[in-house]
Amino acid sequence: MTVLTAVMIGGLVIIIVLFVMRFPAPQGVVPDSVTLPDGVKAEAFTMTPDWYAVVTEDGRQILIFDRASGALKQTVAVD
Repeated sequence: MTVLTAVMIGGLVIIIVLFVMRFPAPQGVVPDSVTLPDGVKAEAFTMTPDWYAVVTEDGRQILIFDRASGALKQTVAVD
């Protein structure tokens, strides 16, 4: 009975260690390859095959960038 308990506890510890090792440390909201305009901080980020969008920290703008060139294509004001 004690051997079974020890094996189960050991297995649980191994599973927890594997979960911790597999999940990477949290990164910033925006990948390092994205260049934002001066003074802009990102709150959220989403990406499609052709473009990516960044919601600004104040939540008042959505910046849409071309994924291939990284150029700012459109700025959407959020009321």
